[in-house]
Amino acid sequence: MTWPAVHISRSLDHDVATVSSVAGDPANLPEWAAGLSTGIRQEDGRWITDSPLGVVEVTFTGPVELGILDHDVTLPDGSVVRNPFRIVANDEGSEAVFTLFRRDGMSEEEFQADADAVRRDLDQLAVLLAERFPPAR
Repeated sequence: MTWPAVHISRSLDHDVATVSSVAGDPANLPEWAAGLSTGIRQEDGRWITDSPLGVVEVTFTGPVELGILDHDVTLPDGSVVRNPFRIVANDEGSEAVFTLFRRDGMSEEEFQADADAVRRDLDQLAVLLAERFPPAR
């Protein structure tokens, strides 16, 4: 059995290593991933975040340094949502590609709202990267 899926991508003007170091650091999530994190902290070596779904745990499964930013989100009820997220080379920059699944019980409206949230998050990641690593002039 499979779920319907969409791949949401955003071109970024930074290389894979730079994007991965920022996006793959859980401490940075509140700065760009509002759909997942409004505040984050470490508790007993685990990353716990305040999300729109409540308090959740985020675990990157990596290896992040290779642009594999797949991450598991453990929801308040204990269920785990696996989120494929890759950073791949695109000439001198990179492409951030997030796979969004339409899980059982999710309406088309909820799925579209999630997709829109991912797009906003990727746009904010581009802004954060530009602020931290402005282009050379």
